[in-house]
Amino acid sequence: MNEKIRIVIGKIGLDAHDRGVLLLLITFRDAGMEVVYPGKFLTPKQLVKTAIDEGADIIALSDHTGAMLTIAKDVVEEMKQEGVANSIAVVAGGIIPEEDKPALQQMGVTGLYGQGTPLSIIVDHVRQKAEEQKA
Repeated sequence: MNEKIRIVIGKIGLDAHDRGVLLLLITFRDAGMEVVYPGKFLTPKQLVKTAIDEGADIIALSDHTGAMLTIAKDVVEEMKQEGVANSIAVVAGGIIPEEDKPALQQMGVTGLYGQGTPLSIIVDHVRQKAEEQKA
């Protein structure tokens, strides 16, 4: 892949925990990706607009409240409304209840990594999803 992967990392809602996001920002950057972090406390609309404006290949969702299913539903719905549901991949990480994972996967959200996941696995997954999007 010759073009740099463009990834937008989002924190939706009232989740103020950003330690993991900051670590991922550095990790993705060091892996040669272009990373945009519009900050915490976003709405799904703000995040999707940023991804569109930045020409993102990937939206990476992070949540440490256990509400990823709700967050992802809202983001995917916004992506559908904006006509980008098939052109931007969505990956997720943080605290994701096991019982929510099948529904997330069914809506096309992948990764679903929890705390302690080796960063190399996350980077490899993002690269794979970006290649699939550009194919």
